[in-house]
Amino acid sequence: MVDRFTVAIDGPAASGKGTIARGVAARFGFAHLDTGLLYRAVGLKALRAGGGVIDAQTATECARALRAEDLDDPELRGAEAAEAASMVAAIPSVRAALVEMQRRFARRPGGAVLDGRDIGTVICPEAEVKFFVTADLATRARRRHAELARSGATVSEAEVMADLKRRDERDRGRADAPMARAADAVLLDTTELSIDAAVTQAVAVIEERLQGRIGQGRA
Repeated sequence: MVDRFTVAIDGPAASGKGTIARGVAARFGFAHLDTGLLYRAVGLKALRAGGGVIDAQTATECARALRAEDLDDPELRGAEAAEAASMVAAIPSVRAALVEMQRRFARRPGGAVLDGRDIGTVICPEAEVKFFVTADLATRARRRHAELARSGATVSEAEVMADLKRRDERDRGRADAPMARAADAVLLDTTELSIDAAVTQAVAVIEERLQGRIGQGRA
């Protein structure tokens, strides 16, 4: 078992980063944190507390009071939670409230994989391995539409694409911790690459870094 080893995986919605993160975590026995769930939970709690309106102060209070059981809410995977997450993620005080929690998770013994939008640039700039997962907008819209259809949602692919585009612009354009590829992040473009193949590539990179670390320890 490794002591502390952090894998940071960033990328836009429906790029496949969550599936890749889970695959990598399972392969190496690392703990996994979908940081987007933190923001979804805060966003949903803020919406409910505000009667359908997100207020910065309320959202910040929700972030500070976030509990592990809040991440088990089945509605976190819905479109409403996704939109709310993107909104509260643009509030600096919400991000500040969640940063330390994520950093503690990242350095836990046994290794950790975190996926989100600012893991490699803000949360864990010293991560041993960083990936940026992407795909073109049309591909991501098809994936997310299929996912929503399986859950029973009746939304058109065009509406999903418009929503993803809006979220991308908000995530990339926010003043605090915008979504960006870290300079040393390995790019995984899943537009034509299958998720399984992307996991295989990610595993190869991590194995190489782990072997290098073991070699340094023996030197």
